Amino acid sequence: MDEETPPYDETPRVELTPAAADLLRRLRAAHGPLMFHQSGGCCDGSAPMCYPEGEFRTGGSDVLLAELHVEGVEEPVTFWMARSQYAVWSHTRLIVDVVEGRGSGFSLEAPEGVRFLTRSRVVGA
Repeated sequence: MDEETPPYDETPRVELTPAAADLLRRLRAAHGPLMFHQSGGCCDGSAPMCYPEGEFRTGGSDVLLAELHVEGVEEPVTFWMARSQYAVWSHTRLIVDVVEGRGSGFSLEAPEGVRFLTRSRVVGA
């Protein structure tokens, strides 16, 4: 594990609000296994985008931050972030929430009239 990859034995780097977990259950029922990718670029800024697992191609420029276990969802929902974005956010815990209104990206929840949103909290605070 290199210094840019988060250790998995510490406090989770990503968590879900109950509203986000509910939405993931609905999306999983409609679309199958899911994944998140959070870049820092276009399409709603740094909002996490939810895709069918494997639809967004990840590579060496991405970091797997978490495998989120959601009650009622058979497999973990992976949460990836662009390595350059992680370098800036590495001191925070990310909290995935849901808010009303459509985002401007390609995330699966867009037709639901809501969008995922990442809130952050400094680790240890």
